[in-house]
Amino acid sequence: MLRSLFLLLFCAFVLSANAQNRKYLIYTDENIARLKEQIKTNESVKKNWENQHEHALELIEKKKLRSSDGLLLGLAYRLTGEEKFAKRLKELLFDYASKNTWEGRILLQRDPPWQAGLGTSHTSYDIAVGFDSIYDFLTKSERKELAQRIVTLGIIPAKEDWLDPDKNMHTFDTMGHNWWSACVYMSGFAALAIRDEIPEASNWAKETENYTQEWMNFTGSVLQNKPSTFDKDGGFYESLNYAEYAASQYLLFLSAYKNVWPKATYYQSPILDNLGDFFINTTYYTNGENDFAVNFGDANVHATGERIIKLLWSAGFQKEQYAWYLNQVSNEESRYWKSAEALALMPNLPTLSDSYEPSSHKSHLYEEMGWATMRNSWDDNKTMLAVKSGFTWNHAHADAGSYILFHNGKNLIMDPGSASYLSPLYTEYYCQSEAHNVVFFDGKAQNRNDPYFGNVNSGSLHSLIEGKDFKYLLANATGPYSQILARNYRNFIWVGDVILVIDDLLAYEPGQFEWLLHYNGESNLKGGIDLKIQEDDAKIRVRPLFPETFPPGGERPHDFPENMRLTEKMGYADHKPEISKPYWSISHFEKTARTKFVTAVILENENELPVITRDYGKNYLKVSITQKGETTVVYFNLLADGRLKHRNSQINIEGWETDAYLTVLKFDENADKTDIDNINEVFIGHGSYLRRDSQTLLHSLSKHYTLVENFGTKPSITFDGQANATLTLYNTEKSKSVSFNENTKAVNYDANKKVIQLQIRDNK
Repeated sequence: MLRSLFLLLFCAFVLSANAQNRKYLIYTDENIARLKEQIKTNESVKKNWENQHEHALELIEKKKLRSSDGLLLGLAYRLTGEEKFAKRLKELLFDYASKNTWEGRILLQRDPPWQAGLGTSHTSYDIAVGFDSIYDFLTKSERKELAQRIVTLGIIPAKEDWLDPDKNMHTFDTMGHNWWSACVYMSGFAALAIRDEIPEASNWAKETENYTQEWMNFTGSVLQNKPSTFDKDGGFYESLNYAEYAASQYLLFLSAYKNVWPKATYYQSPILDNLGDFFINTTYYTNGENDFAVNFGDANVHATGERIIKLLWSAGFQKEQYAWYLNQVSNEESRYWKSAEALALMPNLPTLSDSYEPSSHKSHLYEEMGWATMRNSWDDNKTMLAVKSGFTWNHAHADAGSYILFHNGKNLIMDPGSASYLSPLYTEYYCQSEAHNVVFFDGKAQNRNDPYFGNVNSGSLHSLIEGKDFKYLLANATGPYSQILARNYRNFIWVGDVILVIDDLLAYEPGQFEWLLHYNGESNLKGGIDLKIQEDDAKIRVRPLFPETFPPGGERPHDFPENMRLTEKMGYADHKPEISKPYWSISHFEKTARTKFVTAVILENENELPVITRDYGKNYLKVSITQKGETTVVYFNLLADGRLKHRNSQINIEGWETDAYLTVLKFDENADKTDIDNINEVFIGHGSYLRRDSQTLLHSLSKHYTLVENFGTKPSITFDGQANATLTLYNTEKSKSVSFNENTKAVNYDANKKVIQLQIRDNK
């Protein structure tokens, strides 16, 4: 009898010790201890916890709970140790364990049935966290019973649908590129929770981790027009919302995996090193209001990467700029801020100086997925331009060549966003080209089936050049428009307070070209040639320059039919298809097969408005911009738009000899603009040479995109061209080295010709 009693007490002691030594998945001892301290020292965290604690008390009395309610009950128990939370959570766990399935009726009705969609995925996570949170409260038999039901209802269905070689029916791009992550990693997460009860569970979790390299590096499908999952720089093409969703499911699993097995190896992808930067680069920072997001595709314009950054931090990916970002975007009114997960993962961030800003470039090109962002500062309420010309499929809309603009704290040129997938307008409007700032020809743009079937020839972005006060980007939207257009190129030149948008268009036959402009706030064309857009104190002007301006002085279009036409059209508000919202169409009367739309977007600040003039000559267009004591001259060589076959696009424009598609020269405002020694800055876009008065200013045998700042003295060169090239550059001072793509590079100097020469080999 005494021996039996001793054995019983010994077993109870061992079970209690095992529970106390539990390596928790998310609500770890470390996270809980940190949170307890934050509640004592941080007023906002304290208030957040008090609100959540009050809600947890309400859940105890609530009759019917959702599986996600267990996340808060579990945190409340781990934080307070009060068994009333554990008792209610245990009831929830056994309630869900008694169900026949965790999947919804719709997926189960498919042929064959889908056992493990997002319903199973989300419930598996909720139940696994709940089980893990009250592990020490459950008896051994209760743990075993619940673990077996987690296997039956969560893990096995997911493995059979998504992983099992003998049974699975899904691949990495089933239901877009985010379902695989959710369904597989949440089953792996659940396996980690029951590793001590189910002998095979540890191997299941490790098997899940082993597939990570394949998922992250999925290359897409040529036959089915599907892109790769991630851009090499950490971008995710489906949208910011789906980037957050897909990546969060993996990071939750990875954090738990590392918490359970701190010394275990895992796939260390370079994508993870860049993932957080994707959200930093695609956020527009405001002062006193919710920050904005680049909402291409099915995204919310106020989406943030707060969850991803916290999960990255929890998983060990900790950077100063992540701390800066969390300080910038944390919103105490957001849904995520008020979640149990956010509280548990609240990091102790390092203190940064008031002058800190991210070390990243202010502009970034995600070349593989066709996104780019350009900004003039990391400060709040500055200006950011975002451009997309990439894939169309599923959550990625028919928006090749579209752009949006944030200025002075507002989203003035906007993307109409999205709507409920149950709304007919989601397919008929929000996914389609008319809901974006793109070109139309005879009322048509991208094929209307592209969002469903994908586009065989996707758009692309190229040659992002960033200087101190100059930016350039080329968008190629020809592929998605190839059924109606032979050329659809959109160039962006950003100088000071002016962004030039240059559309180079060619159709197969004459027709009517137009471009669309979606905006927020108020917009009108009254008494001048500028279309004004204003929301509160944020203002811009949109001024067409070519083929013509709007009618001068507020004249009636009827009397000036040769000028640009402005037509109001009606669309729908972002995520509110029940609300109509106007947008603009800008067109020219002439029906033609080839045209150039050149438009100035003028950013209104406290400075005087820039003075912009337009001119043209034989085979060229010219725009001059004078602002802040400098004049920037932009030449567009019409011979370089593809109309010549076997001949180079040589032209002499006002004494400047070049073959460049675009030439940009910057001078002091009152300087002699024919004197090469007065050039402060030069850019050539897709050119091989620039000369004047028999003097070579810039030369290479291959065409390239090059910006030279401090021209002629101490040049700083930003070059995008062939990996192997020889560049010759005018310079009045003898130099042994120059700044080349932010690195110091040795050069040879020819004093007789006043040129430096540098050899570029393998982009160095």
